[in-house]
Amino acid sequence: MALIPTDVERDVTAFIVENFLFGSAADAPAPATSFMETGLIDSTGILELVAWLESTYGIAVADDQLVPENLDSVANIAAFVVRTKGG
Repeated sequence: MALIPTDVERDVTAFIVENFLFGSAADAPAPATSFMETGLIDSTGILELVAWLESTYGIAVADDQLVPENLDSVANIAAFVVRTKGG
């Protein structure tokens, strides 16, 4: 079954709220909000997020894929996960 980007966005947002916003859903980022521009997730947080993506979606994120185009927003992450899973 193919992944749907909006489902991935929902899951990633829930992870961010739980792990970086201490459960404050009111502060959840919009899908296009840049993590780098807002400082929402630092480099250590990105590594935590990547580990979660790998375990949740069964993907491997290579070092050369750790770029803003793939990981700087909820929307970018969702698109990356769907591409990586072959969706």
